[in-house]
Amino acid sequence: MSIPLKDKRTNTSHSQSSEGGESVPKDKKGTTPMFEQWHKAKSDHPECLLFFRMGDFYELFFEDAVVASEALDIALTKRGHQDGTPVPMAGVPVHAAEQYLPKLIKAGHRVAVCEQVEDPKLAKKRGSKSIVRREVVRIVTPGTLSEEVLLDARQHNYLAAVGISGGELGLSWLDMSTSEIWIQSLGKNDHNNINLSSALARVAPGELLLPEGFTENNNFYKSLSQLCEVITPLPDARFDSINAERRIKDYYSLTTLDSLGNINRAMMAATGALLDYLFITQLDSQPLLSSPKILPPLGSAGGVMEIDLATRRNLELTKTLSGNRKGSLLEAIDKTLTGAGARLLAERLTTPLTNVIEISSRLNLVSSFVQSSKLREDIRISLRKCPDIERSLSRLSLGRGGPRDLSTLRAGLESAGEIVILLGEHISSSIGLGELVHLRDQLGDHHKIVENLELALNDSLPIHTRDGGFIAPGYSEILDEQIQLRDASRKTIANLQQRFADQTEISTLKIRHNNVLGYFIEVTAAQAEKLMEDGKANLAEQHGLLHRQTMSNAVRFTNVELSELEEQISKAAERALVIELDIYAKIVNEILSCSNFIIMAARALASIDVATGLADLAINNNYCCPKVQDNKDFNIIEGRHPVVESSLYEGAGSFIPNNCNLTDEPKNGRLWLLTGPNMAGKSTFLRQNALIMLMAQIGSYVPASEAVIGVVDRLFSRVGAADDLAQGRATFMVEMVETAAILNQASDRSLVILDEIGRGTATFDGLSIAWATIEQLHNLNRCRTLFATHFHELTDLSKRLENLVCRTMRVKEWKGDVVFMHEVVEGNADRSYGIHVGRLAGLPDDVLKRAEEVLKLLESGEQRISLSRLVDDLPLFKTTTSPSNDKKEQEDPIYTLLKSVSADELTPRDALELIYRLKAALDV
Repeated sequence: MSIPLKDKRTNTSHSQSSEGGESVPKDKKGTTPMFEQWHKAKSDHPECLLFFRMGDFYELFFEDAVVASEALDIALTKRGHQDGTPVPMAGVPVHAAEQYLPKLIKAGHRVAVCEQVEDPKLAKKRGSKSIVRREVVRIVTPGTLSEEVLLDARQHNYLAAVGISGGELGLSWLDMSTSEIWIQSLGKNDHNNINLSSALARVAPGELLLPEGFTENNNFYKSLSQLCEVITPLPDARFDSINAERRIKDYYSLTTLDSLGNINRAMMAATGALLDYLFITQLDSQPLLSSPKILPPLGSAGGVMEIDLATRRNLELTKTLSGNRKGSLLEAIDKTLTGAGARLLAERLTTPLTNVIEISSRLNLVSSFVQSSKLREDIRISLRKCPDIERSLSRLSLGRGGPRDLSTLRAGLESAGEIVILLGEHISSSIGLGELVHLRDQLGDHHKIVENLELALNDSLPIHTRDGGFIAPGYSEILDEQIQLRDASRKTIANLQQRFADQTEISTLKIRHNNVLGYFIEVTAAQAEKLMEDGKANLAEQHGLLHRQTMSNAVRFTNVELSELEEQISKAAERALVIELDIYAKIVNEILSCSNFIIMAARALASIDVATGLADLAINNNYCCPKVQDNKDFNIIEGRHPVVESSLYEGAGSFIPNNCNLTDEPKNGRLWLLTGPNMAGKSTFLRQNALIMLMAQIGSYVPASEAVIGVVDRLFSRVGAADDLAQGRATFMVEMVETAAILNQASDRSLVILDEIGRGTATFDGLSIAWATIEQLHNLNRCRTLFATHFHELTDLSKRLENLVCRTMRVKEWKGDVVFMHEVVEGNADRSYGIHVGRLAGLPDDVLKRAEEVLKLLESGEQRISLSRLVDDLPLFKTTTSPSNDKKEQEDPIYTLLKSVSADELTPRDALELIYRLKAALDV
């Protein structure tokens, strides 16, 4: 989805009268001033749905109303006329707006929020025809969300921008809700588009900003559309690197960008466009952003592992092929307890490291928690109470926070203080001493902020500051005085109610309040007869009661004394709210003044959450600590698939481990050619080794008894089969495109897993392509490779390619049946057992028998004679009898033996003897 966004930073206009809903005078052209105000705001933001504040509602008009009513399933009504035509209108309550915004954003819409920025009472003072001033204060887009209800607590929401300068590409992305921003150079070479696709697949932005010139390349634009659902083209001038440099300096108050690191012009262009977009959408409420993290250029040493989109999808890192989190690697290893920890783990999983020192540092931290169960458990108790500090701080900086965000900071910093104490008690005897000391220092000391918030905040807090009542008694003497005055007046009203009840002798008389009448006296219709005669005040007047409203079941009165008290209460409540808001603003400013330290503490908590979660995972699943080295080794002993094993645990099953040694040494080789039948576990074996390597390079223990892994710079996967109909590519074309990417990009430090190359075309064509691909990988790419195939002819390559070895999936045949052992052994398979798999799948017996006949003829070597005979004899098209239930075939002897046994009558000795007999029968 591509939607251009207009830049309008000053959008001041005048709106309707203070009541927000009544009609207003029309001008000479027949359009009300309110609609003039709406048209002005809408013309400034034509690409957005305009949420137009009218009293307690956000109203939408004209086409916006039609679109919103369909998207939100709300009523479509009419308000007034324009040019003789009724104006469509729809609206949502202001207090419930956050419930509706997510639906509009997910449907691909942008929303401009036009607020009343003037007190309606002030508008009245300008004249009876004056209307309240309004301004568009914010534009809500998919990449600029901050409210809790709009965000997934366990997932980042990135806004990204691509810059180009001097033929180089730069990528910058940020999460406005957590204040984080990253910048990376994508290089200058023929593979720029490939690098960009790879980087965007890693970042997965919620919204992507592109220069309008990019959209002119239709094929390139289509490829990016697959990586990001919402693309926002901006004028090329927004990506000018000179203007971008100035914007970056202004934002961070810098005279030079040298302090940020090595930033080229393309990186500046991307970052400047991001900051400019924030000004366009957030207007006066600018987010709090940390200093940018500069990632090493894509493809450089010491950076991050490159994983293309196809590999990420095939390996199901963060979501399955069907788009679900459950069943993904992330779901299997995520034991974090906080939203920030979950986001950090997902970030690491999509961005594995290639720097051995950094990987070792993460592993040391996990090891320290593995070896100290008490420390880990105590810390996780504190983490369970830790809310999302980063996002609350971001909302406060944007002016969208509230009392509960202050409470979140208090609770989060309290947890940080508890963990500082726990770390201090443990550090002297810990393995990961340096890492723990570093984290303790990052957590810092925030007891003054915590104590101040503890004193300032009430136990029960409203969502919005406008509701008041969030500052605790005793924090401010001036506030307490106003509250006492307000409450004393309310007590006076209670006394007044009793007095009126006594005077009128109506015990059920009540004094109530609403926004229209204010305070009023209410009696039932039957009781009102005592106070009124023939509809005119009688006894009521004697007691100073003035009739205000007659309803079907009640009558309402007012009183001069009551009105005076109401004014006192109202003024006291208004003054109290003003004082509360002033206190709130001072507290927020104090917090924002030390925001860098709070952000540092929040990220330290996230790192601790990830490390303790991975330690829990390692202990509970019997994982080992991998040895990650700066070489090309790859030796995994008794490796297991983390996701499959996790699902087997749920079903009380067990996973069969396998070894994988892709090191150039005797009896091993860097390229394994894996043969074996379908369903024997080839694809699982390929994927598990890729996932084990990836887990090691994010700094996690791995599902194996031992693992030695030389750092992998790029991970490639060609598995599965699927059409890409949107791009007009059939299954085989997709296969070839992905294979080409591997052959063109894999280095001698890469890991490649290939499953069934060449199966999407004719046999000899496919065999030829697979053959040539293996030779290229072995001789030129020289990368570590797992290559699964059904082309058994390829095993002959082991005779002349010195670093290729053959492995196969062990299969046990017994009396016409096949048992898949799921074990990888030396050698190669001579059969694929496809007919057996067909039998397991439930193919009709006639089809299976015919398939066996054809297979025997094809394997007999009489192919030319046999094929013509097969074509002439087509029994499948003859009339066949229905499957028979007659059991004429000889029963399985093991089945017969088990059927004759009575489990309840077996002695332990008999049971042992039975096991030996069954084992002997199986080995026949």
